[in-house]
Amino acid sequence: MKTLDQTLRGLRGPAIFLAQFMSDEAPFDSLANIARWAASQGYKAIQVPTLGTRYIDLARAAESQAYCDELKATCAAAGVEISELSTHLQGQLVAVHPAFDALFDDFAPAHLRGQPQARTEWAIEQLKLAARASQRLGLKAHATFSGALLWPYMYPWPQRPSGLVEQGFAELARRWRPILDCFDAAGVDLCYEIHPGEDLHDGASFERFLEAVDHHPRAAILYDPSHLLLQQMDYLGFIDRYHARIRMFHVKDAEFRPDARSGVYGGYQGWVDRPGRFRSLGDGQIDFKVIFSKLTQYGFDGWAVLEWECCLKDSQQGAAEGAAFIQRHMINKTAKAFDDFAGVTADEASNRRLLGLPG
Repeated sequence: MKTLDQTLRGLRGPAIFLAQFMSDEAPFDSLANIARWAASQGYKAIQVPTLGTRYIDLARAAESQAYCDELKATCAAAGVEISELSTHLQGQLVAVHPAFDALFDDFAPAHLRGQPQARTEWAIEQLKLAARASQRLGLKAHATFSGALLWPYMYPWPQRPSGLVEQGFAELARRWRPILDCFDAAGVDLCYEIHPGEDLHDGASFERFLEAVDHHPRAAILYDPSHLLLQQMDYLGFIDRYHARIRMFHVKDAEFRPDARSGVYGGYQGWVDRPGRFRSLGDGQIDFKVIFSKLTQYGFDGWAVLEWECCLKDSQQGAAEGAAFIQRHMINKTAKAFDDFAGVTADEASNRRLLGLPG
């Protein structure tokens, strides 16, 4: 089991999350094609969604090392590697409040739609398959959503009854604890994207969950500053506070420009008209220079993964610009102090003399 102080390799990139690019049309229609496309854009790794079988057969990957070796070989031939797998949509189905049943039903196989309990059981099994598939692929982190039982009660009106939040997190922990144990057995960190619409949507909610799962060593964070900016959180201080649990990184930009009509909640407006909008890299307000510096400072061991989501710019333009943007922000961590040239010989005796202490 990996400990939090394990020797780290550092920040790597650029990588790209494929979910927003999936299509029936080439070059986005198969793993081989999209891997070659990603490499041609300057990416070194791809983060692979697992719903459906377009890019990976999750059940097969969980059971067959030969199949996983084929997947890795396909990517290597294209010039990339797999950074992580993603079960965002399956993770969403681990916990669904009844108010959202109809909206999330399409994430499940057709034969499970309208059957919330069976859908949840399927989702949990999908996560367990992802743990074993990640292990066979030699990956050390996995991306997902927590799902949500409490989101309809996010705003404290009408007044929440005493114990509701505690009971919601207890149930969320009950569902996720066996999954976390499965990831622990596979030697893979399970990284929850901190995201509005999920019960784990900020630091306080993540802390509640962490306590409910007894600070499980595999319960980790996928850090995406865009979701924190749109909640008007201190996304830089978030790294200072939670860096030991940050094991994945989505490089995604955003802007927040409130006006006299609407603010954080957006007034039910579409993305273009909301005060808070996701933007392509470099077009928003996120201070990525500081983010990359802080992650390097704390020894973050993982990939810098572009997630393209923008209501204005075309996805392929965003992808083409994103690799270069990430590359410009990469930091090769220095192995020595800048003033080592002026260093002096040190030993305990001389140090004691410098402090005026007897030898």
